[in-house]
Amino acid sequence: MIRRAPRFRFNEFQLLIAPSLLAIVGLLTVFLVPRGDVAWSWADIWVSLAYVALVYGLSLGFGLLGVRGDQVILPLTAMLAGIGLLMAQRLHPSLAARDPLYANLAARQLIYLVLGLGVLGGTTILLRRRRIDWLRRYKYTWLLISLALLAVTFAVAPEINGARLWLTLGPIQVQPSEIVKITLVTFLAGYLEDKRDLVGSSWRLGALHLPPLPYLLPMGLMGAASLAVLVLQNDLGAALLFFGVFLVMLYVASGRLVYVTAGLFAFSIACWGAFRFFARIDVRVRNWLDPWQDPLASGYQQVQSDYALASGGLLGRGLGRGQPYHIPEVQTDFVFSAVGEELGLLGTVGLLALYLLLVMRGFAIGLRARDGFQRLVAVGLSTILGLQTLLIVGGVVRLIPLTGITLPFVSYGGSSLLTNFLIVGLLMVISDGDRPD
Repeated sequence: MIRRAPRFRFNEFQLLIAPSLLAIVGLLTVFLVPRGDVAWSWADIWVSLAYVALVYGLSLGFGLLGVRGDQVILPLTAMLAGIGLLMAQRLHPSLAARDPLYANLAARQLIYLVLGLGVLGGTTILLRRRRIDWLRRYKYTWLLISLALLAVTFAVAPEINGARLWLTLGPIQVQPSEIVKITLVTFLAGYLEDKRDLVGSSWRLGALHLPPLPYLLPMGLMGAASLAVLVLQNDLGAALLFFGVFLVMLYVASGRLVYVTAGLFAFSIACWGAFRFFARIDVRVRNWLDPWQDPLASGYQQVQSDYALASGGLLGRGLGRGQPYHIPEVQTDFVFSAVGEELGLLGTVGLLALYLLLVMRGFAIGLRARDGFQRLVAVGLSTILGLQTLLIVGGVVRLIPLTGITLPFVSYGGSSLLTNFLIVGLLMVISDGDRPD
């Protein structure tokens, strides 16, 4: 193994100033807002200081170990995660007054961030010498793992609000669909790269040019898995995400728009059938069209979210001056509404710009990748982050029905946060591989 000489990551170190100031100054701004029902303590600032120390420590560790990966992706991730930590700190006193379960919301979010940064650093450091080519050899294993996780979730997970999403492992809860996102991308990247020449025209079916039927089977399993998530687990968000990533990667590998068109048509029919036969999907569509039909029950969250976004205006009401805690699931599904109320339109546009930069940076890493497999993995992982953002933001602002997935790095939660940090770690590994030793 060639040992790389340490190198100070100067650009990354400078770019980390912005998320550091956000975490510290943002919390101080919240402290300055007089709140008679909330007892702030200056000891609460330790959460922000610990977060700043962690991200800078990770950057210094990368430099000491000779990591040559992208120096922009970590600051972008730290900025988004810092916004999530700031919102958790801002929300936890109000949410704790309503439900003692949220008394340690900010501290628990910091724990998830510590674990997530550990996953990011461990992935980058442990895999950078091996690259990620070894994942390609086990592509069918990743497919079987994906299908097995989905099957176990359907068979074992309890039904909560009409959906089966969570598995309980002792004191923790795990959402297997978060893990499946990465295993399916890995399978698709390996399969499509190996069969790239065959995922074109081989025989005709009307106007379509299709590959031999045996090579369509694994891709058919991918489509069937997405539909199974929709039909069996009643999870519209994960189904849209899986199928969207599948279509993007298929288009990148084949360059054939007809696959995307046919896939969208088939999935639209499946969604229409789910709307007709599944009450949970029907409720979400009706709330999308008119949440005021039941504003005190099924439409309550959406109505409160609309109020929050409307009251934010252009510049927002200011950190700590809004009332986003009236939204029942503001820390998860509707954290974007809290950002919109307190930071306004400019704040939400800035947040979306961060996601755009992160996704485009991931695509740029894919373009510079040394081989087709790494290129497809980078595209697939970046698409996960971008599409997940579009789905949840589109649901909150009522462009599409609410899907119930999380806003990457900003929403409170464990499984999603750890998975997203793993995605960033894999992108760092790929970017490290396109630089000479």
